Amino acid sequence: MKILITGSTGLIGRSVCRSLVNEGHQVVVLSRRAPAATGMAGVRAFQWEPSADTPPTEAWDGVDAVIHLAGEPVALRWTEEQKRRIRDSRVKGARNLVAGMRADPCPPKILVSASAVGFYGDRGDETLNESSHPGSGFLSQVCLDWEAEAARARDLGARVALVRIGVALSPSG
Repeated sequence: MKILITGSTGLIGRSVCRSLVNEGHQVVVLSRRAPAATGMAGVRAFQWEPSADTPPTEAWDGVDAVIHLAGEPVALRWTEEQKRRIRDSRVKGARNLVAGMRADPCPPKILVSASAVGFYGDRGDETLNESSHPGSGFLSQVCLDWEAEAARARDLGARVALVRIGVALSPSG
């Protein structure tokens, strides 16, 4: 299978790429830092600024599935500028990614798009599940808008999985 990945230089993305290559999949990555993303054998990288434009046309050739992990880190002080970058990297990034899928004559049939448990907001000890309503606040609204943009790939006939990720821990980060 040929899989296109965004966010491949992040903690989760590096691991996903490594696993997919080891399983024999063809991996194409879109990255703001394409040279850093090409350090793995069997991976082809294309330059892409998620909040600025659609991915390069040539990146889509023969892609069967997309894993969208790109986004500005949230574990920083949230100045107004940082909040804009967090929002744009996710909401505009998902919008531009789906627009790239739409422009492909044979768009991928699967989109796995990362989101975050921030969708639920701070609810104290309340038990939450996937049918729980979104919380309130900045991260909840970003997640809501981010997921809505990714879900537009359903209009293209793609199966869309929205994965709400919590804190990721690893010996390397």
